[in-house]
Amino acid sequence: MVARWTGTWLEGPGATLGEIRRGPDGWLGKSLGLARDGENSVAPFSARLAAFVIDILACALLGSLISSQLDHPSGTTRQLIAYGVLFVEHVLLVALTGQTFGMRLLGLKVLRLKDVSRVPGFLTAVLRTVPLLVSIGLTGFFTREGRGLHDLAAGSVVVRA
Repeated sequence: MVARWTGTWLEGPGATLGEIRRGPDGWLGKSLGLARDGENSVAPFSARLAAFVIDILACALLGSLISSQLDHPSGTTRQLIAYGVLFVEHVLLVALTGQTFGMRLLGLKVLRLKDVSRVPGFLTAVLRTVPLLVSIGLTGFFTREGRGLHDLAAGSVVVRA
């Protein structure tokens, strides 16, 4: 008797969380007018996270090279230099090319929703980068369209290139 009533809720809903959120005929980015698959489709969180980790590692390496040129830098100074390098990398590369180093390696790009034919520009890049770096612990919060909180602030979306 116990197996009979536990079997229904232990088996789960029979769909993934993404399918439940999007519905049976939807996809991430559908309401934004983006493609379902391939180029210009919303990038999955896992690819975005991997690109961000690559960016952090590359900027930490560059930051350590800069810090090594200073006489006895404190731990705080080294962290601020690495953080500053990450900020500059994100703002400059997203503004000029729409891709950070990690995004380029993983085939992702940032689109400005108002005009997807142009690169995001400096205002969009700054509006996107500041919340991203301030709320690194909150980067897991995404909307139904697959946009992070920092993308909402900037009016942008990360897609497959």
